[in-house]
Amino acid sequence: MHIQFNASERSSLGVEVELEIVDRRSRQLASAATSILDELGAGHPGGEHPKAKHELLECTVEIITGICTTVAEARDDLGTTLKEVGGAAERRGLALLCSGTHPFSDWHEQEVSPDPRYARLMEEMQWTARRMQIFGVHFHVGVRSAEKSIAIANALTAYIPHFLALSASSPFWQGRDTGLASCRSKVFENLPTAGLPYRLEGWAQFEQFMETLVNAQAITSIREVWWDIRPHPDFGTVELRICDGIPTLGEVAALAALAQSLVEWLDTLIDRGYTLPVPREWVMRVNKWRAARYGIDAEIIGDDQGTRVPVARSIRELVEELSPVASRLGCLDELTSNLDTLDRGPSYLRQRRVVEGGGSTVDVVDSLVREMETDRPG
Repeated sequence: MHIQFNASERSSLGVEVELEIVDRRSRQLASAATSILDELGAGHPGGEHPKAKHELLECTVEIITGICTTVAEARDDLGTTLKEVGGAAERRGLALLCSGTHPFSDWHEQEVSPDPRYARLMEEMQWTARRMQIFGVHFHVGVRSAEKSIAIANALTAYIPHFLALSASSPFWQGRDTGLASCRSKVFENLPTAGLPYRLEGWAQFEQFMETLVNAQAITSIREVWWDIRPHPDFGTVELRICDGIPTLGEVAALAALAQSLVEWLDTLIDRGYTLPVPREWVMRVNKWRAARYGIDAEIIGDDQGTRVPVARSIRELVEELSPVASRLGCLDELTSNLDTLDRGPSYLRQRRVVEGGGSTVDVVDSLVREMETDRPG
């Protein structure tokens, strides 16, 4: 199977944010995506808003950027669409938030979006898909060749715990504390083509992989391969899908800067003749688990000898390493704001503080809504 890779402008950026719709009175998830999107689509060609979309569940609206050059441009793009979606939600007595899971809503009660693709997914995947009451943020960074996309995607697996620890925002599942920083990542892994990616030797092997699964009718397209990191041939990008939902646009921008700078840095290393290092599969698996369990307090495996490295220290070192790259890309301030996330704590810690301070999971929802509305974490 030949798969065309539509090369992108180097380090171009796209961001996708899955928003939860909640009722302002009950704080429960609300199945209102179709109503909101119908309103927003009026006046647009085909009756569809170009940057606000359906997702699997009717309690979700996904907002997307266009092809951006800088993180600041992507943030402004998201902010414009968020304001439109938020206004439509407000007119219905609803609010928006963004986290890996809703703190207490029951997945049994959620409606599936009216799209035949999602109906087919539910029929095929059954219980594993019906539980997908989860929400994430995805980053696309442009690369210029298919082979580079494979090499960079392989190398990025070393940084899965960094992105997951910083974005972790799903400590609660159906009203109970799971003990994890990110239970979303564990729920998502139940799908057969989701979770950690396979290490591929090159584009030809990627084509072979896709051909095998399509011929076997295991998938219909690459859109049904939901790896934490994957090449995206249509967009000409490497896509990072590891992050939980992120409550504020400022924090989205911080992780967008990390993604853009990291891909650009790895791209430059290839140009200089380096072979990018790739972690062992078993190291990658343990490191992702530790980030999902412990967040920024995780100790990850740093080498084949099993040396333990605090992920927070590794994140600080990575930010320092990438700072010259971020400066060239115009996103140094956004990149360094990841250090602020380490200092104040990511969303999973902020949510737990609400409960530890005597609040309920209803109060957690209120705190998440407030963070999104004010773009101020905590």
